[in-house]
Amino acid sequence: MGEKDTRDVLLIEDDSGDAGLVKIAIRRSHHLCRLHHVMDGQEAMAFLRRQVGHADAPRPDLILLDLNLPGRNGHEVLEEIKADSLLRMIPVVILSTSGAERDIKTAYMLGANSYVSKPMDVEAFTAAIHSIQDFWFGIAQLPK
Repeated sequence: MGEKDTRDVLLIEDDSGDAGLVKIAIRRSHHLCRLHHVMDGQEAMAFLRRQVGHADAPRPDLILLDLNLPGRNGHEVLEEIKADSLLRMIPVVILSTSGAERDIKTAYMLGANSYVSKPMDVEAFTAAIHSIQDFWFGIAQLPK
C-alpha cells in the first residue's frame, strides 16, 4: 500500500479515555489510518476548514464524532459539517455513549451517516471501531 492508501480519520472526542481506546483500535487495525484528534467542536471546525493552527490539516476520509462535547455539542457540529458544501460529503459516524432514541433520530435528521453506541467493554469497543473501518474503508465507496 502506498501513502495515498492511508486514510485520514478525524476523531472529535473530549474524553481522553475513549480517545485512547480509539487510537489503540486504529493502531491494531489492518487498515492504514492516520488518526487526528480534536477535543471540541470549535477545534473540529478549525481543523476541517484549515484555519488557525490547522493550515496543513488533511481532508478526513471519515469523521468519528462524539455527541457530548464541551461548547457546541455533537449535533451542532454535525449540523455545521452537513451545511457546508465543502464538507458535507465526508462521512460522519456518531460514536456516543447515548443510546437515547431522540439522540439517534436527531443525528440522522441532521445527516449522520451512521450511529454507533460506544460499547463499555474494551474488546467490544475495539471490534466496533474495526467494523466501522471495515465498512467505510473496505466496502463503501468514498469520493476522492
